[in-house]
Amino acid sequence: MDIQSKFPLYGALIEHVNKKPISFHVPGHKSGQIQQGDGRHFFEQILWLDVTELTGLDDLHAPEGAILKAETLLAELYKVQKSFFLVNGSTVGNLAMVLAACSEDDTVLVQRNCHKSILNALILAKVRPVFLEPEYDPAWKTAAGVSFATVREAIRLYPNAKALILTHPNYYGMAFDLETIIQEAHLHQIPVLVDEAHGAHFIIGQPFPASAVELGADITVQSAHKTLPAMTMGSFLHFNSELINENKVKAYLEMLQSSSPSYPIMASLDLARYYLTGYNKTDLAYLLEKVRYFKETLETIPAIKVLEFPNQFGDSLKITIQTRCELNGFELQKRLETEGIYTELADPYNVLFIFPLLKEGQHYPLKEAGFKIKRTLRDLPLMKQKKDDKLETNKISELVINFKEMSCLEEHALHIKEALNCVCAETIIPYPPGVPLLLRGERITSEKLEQLMSLLASGAKFQGGCLIKQGMLKVFRTT
Repeated sequence: MDIQSKFPLYGALIEHVNKKPISFHVPGHKSGQIQQGDGRHFFEQILWLDVTELTGLDDLHAPEGAILKAETLLAELYKVQKSFFLVNGSTVGNLAMVLAACSEDDTVLVQRNCHKSILNALILAKVRPVFLEPEYDPAWKTAAGVSFATVREAIRLYPNAKALILTHPNYYGMAFDLETIIQEAHLHQIPVLVDEAHGAHFIIGQPFPASAVELGADITVQSAHKTLPAMTMGSFLHFNSELINENKVKAYLEMLQSSSPSYPIMASLDLARYYLTGYNKTDLAYLLEKVRYFKETLETIPAIKVLEFPNQFGDSLKITIQTRCELNGFELQKRLETEGIYTELADPYNVLFIFPLLKEGQHYPLKEAGFKIKRTLRDLPLMKQKKDDKLETNKISELVINFKEMSCLEEHALHIKEALNCVCAETIIPYPPGVPLLLRGERITSEKLEQLMSLLASGAKFQGGCLIKQGMLKVFRTT
C-alpha cells in the first residue's frame, strides 16, 4: 500500500472518537456535548474532532507522532526538506519566513504587489525594504508578476540584499518566469521566499504553472484552503534551503501560531494532502473539460469577456471575466450575488471566479450557475471601453521614511486631492485581494491618487484608511 494513501492525523482523530471518550479537558464544548443552541445542528459532528493535545494525538509545536507523520508525508509529496502545517493561514507562514530569513536593518527586495502580511512581516523584522514594481498587463488592466530584468537590476543596485520576496501567482492566477529569477538570486547567495498562497495545487503538473517548490525556492508558503479541500486558515510552509536556518523557521512558527491549534484544521490539511496525492491524469482531463464547458458558457454572454492568460501561462482554476457593458466589475459582482452566485473578488474592470479542483465523476452545479449568470447579465447594453492610460513608475523604489523614523513623526489628515507628493501615514489596501495600493512611508504620486479615487468611485472596499470614505488621507508632518 502506498504510504501517501494514508492520513495519519485524521486517522488518529477517528480512532480517538471511536473510543467514545468522556472529556474532562478543554475545549469547553466537551466534544459537542454542551448545548450549542441553534448551532448544534451544524457543529455537533465537527466538534468531535475539535480536541486538544491528548495522548495519541500529538502536539503541533513538538510533533513526534501523528502530526509528524502527516507533515512528513506532505514534505515527501512536495519533495522538500521539511513541511509544516499552519493553522493561522498563510499569514503566519509569511511572517515566519521573513523573520527567519532577515535581521534588523537588512536590505530586502520585495515584489510591490505583495499581500499585506508580507508588509507586516517587514515591519516586524525592521528591515529596509526595496520594492520591485510588477509588470502591468493592459488587457487585464492589472499588475502581473515582476520581470527578470527588474530583479537583475535590483540585485545589481543592492548586491548585499539578504532576501528576495516574491508573490507567485498573482491573485488572478497569472504566473511569470520564476525559475530564472530564483536562479539569478541564488547566484548571488540571496534566498528566495515565495508567497504561493494560490498555488498549492500546482504540483499536479501541466497545464498548471510549475510550483515554487519545484523551481528551487528556499521557502514557499501555500494556502491549502484556497484551492485544495482544506478548512479556512489551513496552510502549508515548505522549507528547502541551504541559505536559511530551519530551526529559526520552527522557532518563529512556535511563537506566532496558537498554542491551542485547531485539530479540525490540521486534520483537513492531512486530508487535503491525501486528496492531492490521488489526483491523476483522468481527474485532470475531467477537470479541464469542466473548465472548458464553463468558460464556453460565459463566452456566450455579450456583456462580458472571458480573459485568457498571456501565452496561456496561468492557473486553469482561475477564470476572470471583464465587463463590456455599463456595469463596472463591482456592479457585475453584486448583480451575480442577486442570483446566488458568489465570486472571489471584483475590481473596477474584472470579476474573478475560482473553480473547484474536481476529480472524475464529482458533480458541481455548473449548468445551474451558467443559467443564472446568463439570466442576470442578459440584455445589458454594451459600452465603448475607455483606453487604460497606465503611467510609467519607477521599477525599483524605497520608502521615503523608514520604519524607525515613522514612529517619531506626527500625522494629520488631508483631503485626498491635497495629498499629492505628501508621505502617506497609513497603508491603504483594497480588499480583496489584499494588495496594498499605498504604503505607509511612501510618497503619494498622482498615479496612486488617480487609482484610489477610481476605486472609491467604483465601490471598492478597503482595509486601512479610517477616513478614506470621507475622502481623507493621513500623511506625515515632515517639516
